[in-house]
Amino acid sequence: MAIYFKERLLKAIAIIPARYDSVRFPGKPLALLKGKPVIQHVYENARTSQELDRVLVATDNDGIVEAVTSFGGEAVMTSPDLASGTDRIAEVANNLDYDIIVNVQGDEPIIRGEMIDNVVRLLDDKRASMGTLVRRVQNPDEIFDPNTVKAVFDKEGFAIYFSRSTIPHYRDEFVKMQDASFSSQDNRTNSPEIEPSNLKFYKHIGIYSYRKDVLMELTKLPQSDLEKAEKLEQLRALDNGYKIKVGETDLETIGVDIPEDLKKVEKWLNTYS
Repeated sequence: MAIYFKERLLKAIAIIPARYDSVRFPGKPLALLKGKPVIQHVYENARTSQELDRVLVATDNDGIVEAVTSFGGEAVMTSPDLASGTDRIAEVANNLDYDIIVNVQGDEPIIRGEMIDNVVRLLDDKRASMGTLVRRVQNPDEIFDPNTVKAVFDKEGFAIYFSRSTIPHYRDEFVKMQDASFSSQDNRTNSPEIEPSNLKFYKHIGIYSYRKDVLMELTKLPQSDLEKAEKLEQLRALDNGYKIKVGETDLETIGVDIPEDLKKVEKWLNTYS
């Protein structure tokens, strides 16, 4: 189903980049999860979106193409020399007639159609070049985890910054936490306790919607200094003045980065699906 932006009908496609030679988990898209390849979970969940006209897997591997077509999906081959998943998506999107391109990560097997709908609708705001999602941090361990990317955004929902560091820095609360840590080491019991749930941290969920022209422009730009420092591609957009609209979701997602993550996802599926 296409969406309407003002008076112009927009067509949206989700492109799922799937690279076989992952450094930490070679063959990840084809790894079995409850009897199905990871990429099949991603594809089938993306197909439940109400806002997409099409779902397509972009890969550099014949085996992934065969797997996708075997379960009735659609896949295309891309150049093996592309630097990132975003470049892989752009190569495919360049030859397609769609207004909105959604980057659905190929290692997110519990992505929901509602999340894709949300990120597409963010582009109803004419000021937005891109859309993405965040979820409020529930697990205190994620606050200081550099693998959990945090996001801050303004009152209108536009991203200010993304970081692997802990942002925002709650100065007073963090001082109290530090004091409590020292007090605990000294066996003192009168230090204040901090409830992380009282602090607002938002973790970034790596799904993006792009206006097609923005996607094509971004992939032609050099890496920015902040992008290189944080190893976060979305900082290239912010560095070059593109506005990223942020939507909040209550839905959880678990990425598969290493083989052990399959157990986490399977546990989630057994509990909630």
